[in-house]
Amino acid sequence: MPETDPSNPVILERNGEIAVVRFNRPDRLNAFTNEMCYRLIEIFDETDADDDVRAVVLTGTGRAFCAGADLAGGGDTFVLGDDPVTGGAPADTGGQVTLRIYRSLKPVIAAINGPAAGVGVTMTLPADVRIASETAKFGFVFTRRGLVPEACSTWFLPRAVGISTAVEWTVGGKMVSATEALERGLVRELVPADQVLDRALEVARELVSGTSPVSAALTRQLMWRMLGASGPEVAHRAESIGIYVRGTSDDVREGVDAFLEKRDPKFPNRISEGLPVLFE
Repeated sequence: MPETDPSNPVILERNGEIAVVRFNRPDRLNAFTNEMCYRLIEIFDETDADDDVRAVVLTGTGRAFCAGADLAGGGDTFVLGDDPVTGGAPADTGGQVTLRIYRSLKPVIAAINGPAAGVGVTMTLPADVRIASETAKFGFVFTRRGLVPEACSTWFLPRAVGISTAVEWTVGGKMVSATEALERGLVRELVPADQVLDRALEVARELVSGTSPVSAALTRQLMWRMLGASGPEVAHRAESIGIYVRGTSDDVREGVDAFLEKRDPKFPNRISEGLPVLFE
């Protein structure tokens, strides 16, 4: 799984049970391209399919996390062709990446090692935890480029920081300091730049240590899906199905036995074997 090709715009590495996904265009501040979009989607397909991967960490090479869309095309950068199927607007590439991260079966940690602007920040919104460098800054600059927010951020951002802050940042096209991002809840914590990746790996391991991979995947799905539920009754039904189908699993037997025997569990069920459907 590890890749060493320096020309690859997105590199997949392994740190034990953690997959490290590294943007690798440091000369362009890891500016986002269509090639990066499609490679990121492929990588999340790979990490979901690999039972040895328990969590994914996103980070950047060099001094930036991701400077947003690559503007090498100048004023025509955002001139897009019609969707060949519908003849209408094509799917936003940032949104395609964001939705793939949202659907990840493994926890996702964003290790934001430097500036993150445009899609560079909005793609982090479906991450479960965001850890940033003390020198990071976040640019919600769409209106300053004549654009509107993308990458599903009008759904994710208000849920992360509240509607008032989301409107303030996006309508005003604001650059947000690391300190403000922490105060408003965009990031969990700030650390020195040279410690961001190590801290993200530490948090990732805290999430997966001693937990059932299948139950962790289902729990992540439940938490994210219930953000848009019409009421607690929806959660009650989905959780009831989960308790019912997981209650007879080998994982539960192992988890209970390990607890009673005061030992670490060794959960036998694997994500690659399939997940039960909790949502009707």
